[in-house]
Amino acid sequence: MTQNASVPAKGYAAHSSTTPLQPWNFTRRAPRPDDVSIEILYCGVCHSDLHFARDDWGMASYPVIPGHEIVGRVTAVGDDVTQYKVGDLVGVGCMVDSCRHCQACNDGLEQFCLEGFTMTYGSPDKHDGTLTQGGYSDKVVVSERFVVRMPDGIDIKSAAPLLCAGITTYSPLKHYGVKAGHKVGVIGMGGLGHIGVKLAKAMGAEVTIFTRSASKVAEAKSQGADHVVVSTDEAQMASVAGQFDFMLDTVPVKHDINPYLNALKYDGTHILVGLLEPLEPAVEGINLIFKRRVLAGSLIGGMPETQEVLDFCAEHGISCDVEMINIDQINEAWQRMEEGNVKYRFVIDMASLKDTA
Repeated sequence: MTQNASVPAKGYAAHSSTTPLQPWNFTRRAPRPDDVSIEILYCGVCHSDLHFARDDWGMASYPVIPGHEIVGRVTAVGDDVTQYKVGDLVGVGCMVDSCRHCQACNDGLEQFCLEGFTMTYGSPDKHDGTLTQGGYSDKVVVSERFVVRMPDGIDIKSAAPLLCAGITTYSPLKHYGVKAGHKVGVIGMGGLGHIGVKLAKAMGAEVTIFTRSASKVAEAKSQGADHVVVSTDEAQMASVAGQFDFMLDTVPVKHDINPYLNALKYDGTHILVGLLEPLEPAVEGINLIFKRRVLAGSLIGGMPETQEVLDFCAEHGISCDVEMINIDQINEAWQRMEEGNVKYRFVIDMASLKDTA
């Protein structure tokens, strides 16, 4: 039933770019007729959470509760809701609204909304202007259009990162047509890279992980890769020149993509999903022009595709490798995430929030 009053809530918030996350009591907006009210059970920890809270991208407003990999249980539905009922297990990813009427939205590509999508945290609500708050909290209220269903058989703890890392890697693999017989290189072996390997393998591709460290070869193979190339070894890189149909580049920091372009076949595609900064060093035009290679980028996915990746993972038994933490360990987890000391994604058990002040 639709309510008229705002809802008390609590979570862990950043109050500035330099202070640790702290418990914070706040209010969720009053549910609207098309809203689903959700008790949050688990929330994945994305590197974007840290970047946003520390205002690395210059767009933060405070206080802000991060978290856009949300899995929970429906506690109430608005009068106009038709897809969900109380008790359903559901998910909420990186966006909670869009204009809903532009060409992109009509195509189910809300992430490319021509008026800009509303992020799960730190965005002004399109209806009342209040700032959205994310999943490091006990509850959330979201329009049913931006809610997805947890399919039968999926592990809901490890499913949380699929709502960001999963869809970020699935969407370009699907869009560019990865299929059996293709050779796919995955650059980087973190939260995005490890799930990208699993998805590409399930699509039938032959998958190679590119890592900078020889010490990670065994670990890379344990993720299911067919091959591992140490990208700092010039001889290994030379041996794979012109071999790949696709490169899925998950590295979030500046790096030289020219050697990876050289590893592509003619008509090969290099897809950036991690780097938001300028490319440095410069891309050499000859690496594109002489082989008709494509340098592309990809964001997350629209709502139909986000449901699709969950269903795909349930069907193929794919899950993220996660480390469960309690909410009071979040600042330590962020520090470890900065150091690359996680295999491969933290997920917060939000039941632990009940034990905090």
